[in-house]
Amino acid sequence: MAEVVAGGSHGDRSRTILGMESRSADRRELVLLAAVVIGLSRLLDGPLDWLVAGLLAASVVSGTLWFLGAGHPRGIPVESTILPALAAVACVGVVRIVPNGLPILVAVGLAALLLDRALALELHLFRLVSPASADDRTYVLALSVLVSFLAFIGAAALVQGGLVEPTTGSAGGPATALSESTLIVLAMTDALVGGLLGFRLSVLRERTRRGGLWSAGTYAAVVAIAAGTIRAVALPRLLGPAIVTLVFFLWDAIHGSPPAQRRDPRWIWQTAMLVVLGLAVTAWNIALR
Repeated sequence: MAEVVAGGSHGDRSRTILGMESRSADRRELVLLAAVVIGLSRLLDGPLDWLVAGLLAASVVSGTLWFLGAGHPRGIPVESTILPALAAVACVGVVRIVPNGLPILVAVGLAALLLDRALALELHLFRLVSPASADDRTYVLALSVLVSFLAFIGAAALVQGGLVEPTTGSAGGPATALSESTLIVLAMTDALVGGLLGFRLSVLRERTRRGGLWSAGTYAAVVAIAAGTIRAVALPRLLGPAIVTLVFFLWDAIHGSPPAQRRDPRWIWQTAMLVVLGLAVTAWNIALR
C-alpha cells in the first residue's frame, strides 16, 4: 500500500514538474514572439502600425490565456490578459520614437522584460487561493502605472502629430494642432487604456466584475478629459503622457481608497501636493511656450 501511495506521490510530482516546464516554455515563446513583432514594427508606418498593434494584442491575449491555463484556456479570468496585452501594444508605439541602431535592440529587450514580468505577476495572482495581499495590489498598481505611461506615449506616437516636439513652442512658431478627428482618436485610445487598467485594478480590489466595469468607466472618462485637454495646450514631447499618467494614478488613489482613508489628513495633503505639482509643471511649460 505504501508503494502505491509513494508511486502516486511520485506521479503527482512528475506531473507538477512537467506542468511548470510547459508553462515556462509557453511563456518564453510568447515573450519571444511579441519581442520580434515589436522590433519588426519599427519598419512599418501609418495605418499598418495600428493593424500590427491590434493583431499583437489578440495574440498576447490568446497566448496569456493558454499560458495561465497550461494549455486549457477556458475558465481563465479575462482581466488577467489586460496587463500583458497592453504592455506589448504600448511597446509597438514606444519603439517608433527610439533612435535607430543599438537603442532599438535595448528597447526591444526591455519590452520583452516588461512582458515577462507582467506574465509572471498574472501567474502569481492566478495561483492565489485567497484575496490578493496589499503587497500584491501595490505591485499591480506600480506595473499598471508604468504600462499606462508607455501606452500613452505609444498612442501619441502612433497618431500623426500626437507628440509635440519641443522646438515647435520655443522657436516662436505655433505648436502643431491636431484635427478634431485625430484628437478624438488620441483621447479615446488613452481612455481605452485607462479603462482597461482601471478595470484590472478594480476587479482585484472589489472582486466583482460589475463594480469593476463601473469603475473602468470612470477611469476612462477622467483619462479622456485629461488627454484631450493636455494635447490641446500642446505640452512638449513626453510631458503630456507623463501628466496623463499622473492623473490616472491620482484617480486610482481617490477612487480606490476606502472612505476612512480618504478622510485621513495626511493622505489628503499628499494627494493635494501631487495635484499642485502637476498643475505647476503644466503652468511652467505653458509659460515657456
